[in-house]
Order: sequence, then structure tokens, then C-alpha cells
Amino acid sequence: MTASESKQPRIFYERFPVGPLQCNCVVMGDRFTKKALVIDPGGDTEKILGILRRESLTLTQIIHTHAHLDHILASGVLKEQTGAALYLHKGDRFLWDAVEQQCQMFGVPVTSLPDPDFELVDEQDLHCGNGVCLHTPGHTPGSVSFWFEDEKLLVAGDTLFRRGVGRTDLPGGSFEELQKSIAERLFSLDDSATVITGHGPDTTLAEEMSENPFVRA
Repeated sequence: MTASESKQPRIFYERFPVGPLQCNCVVMGDRFTKKALVIDPGGDTEKILGILRRESLTLTQIIHTHAHLDHILASGVLKEQTGAALYLHKGDRFLWDAVEQQCQMFGVPVTSLPDPDFELVDEQDLHCGNGVCLHTPGHTPGSVSFWFEDEKLLVAGDTLFRRGVGRTDLPGGSFEELQKSIAERLFSLDDSATVITGHGPDTTLAEEMSENPFVRA
């Protein structure tokens, strides 16, 4: 590590919208190990690769908050170009396997995907940024959130939005489970944490605990 690099925070992350439905994708990397993960690559593969090159990071994990098409469309191409492993909770495998039908339903170019390499499980160590996987079903059966305690950062996918929550009227959705996931898992975390949502602007847990009309602490 150079002197200039040593002055930078060890953990780098960048959030940006990608794909036809502008899903928030996150690139996170460790400047010491040079290893990175990508969360929810829903499109714009070249932008993702450009950030990895700019930060001199090697992608090792492609992880997903859930398997709706807008969060997974670029996963296959990204794996092909980097060799990184694909991770998904088993509860959403039925959605992953139906990605072509999802594409047809939403009128986007049909994309096929390879099988996930590994399953995500509750409390799994993400090996980057001291992060862990939290199973937070409701939006989908296999929805997960990613909690990075050292960074005070929560990547919530479509479970929690700024003043909103994910829809539960699609296959496998449950509003009761969604409320429970937010109230019991997410709201038990540090309320000063920044929340990167699946779509739209960031928020904080404290704001959502007091202001979210769908679920309050």
C-alpha cells in the first residue's frame, strides 16, 4: 500500500443506479486486500467494471438482496468477465430460475443466468467490511439485507425504502413478514446507520424508525 493509499479509509464503497429500473448497485472493496464484492448488479456492467478498475480492486463475490430481475440482470455477464462467485439465498431460487419469464413480464430484453455458486444464509460473514448477511423475508421469501457494522451501513434491497417498504403483492411476498423483518431485524441495528435502499435515495434507520408510515419502532 502506498503512502497516499494509507491515508484513505480501508473500506471503499460506492452506490449508483443501474439497469432499466434503476436499482441501486453497490461496489464495496477492501483497499488492503484489494478484494471486492458487488451487490445487486442489475445492469450497466461496464460502469461496474470501470469502478473496479479505477480502485484497483478484484471482484470475488457477486451478492444479491433478492432475485427480482432488476437486481440480477448483469450478474451472469459480470461473473463471465471477472470469474467472481454468485451468491443468492435459497428462498429466491425460484425467481432466479424464472428470470427469462420476469424479463418478458416487464418488457425488457430476455436474459439468461448461470446457476448461483453458493447460498447466502442468515448471519453469514461476507469477508469484506466486517459485513454480515441478514435474512429479511417479506418482499420475497429469500430477501436479505447486508449489515456493515464498522461502516454503520445497511444495504436493505427492496425491504426498506425512504418512507416506504417493498411491495409484497408479487409471488412469495408477505406484508406481515416484511413488517417483522424490519421491526425485529433492521430496527435492532444502530439507528445512526445509513440505509442504501433498493431504489431511490439513502436514508437512516433513525429516520425510518420515527417517520416511516408503514412500520415504526
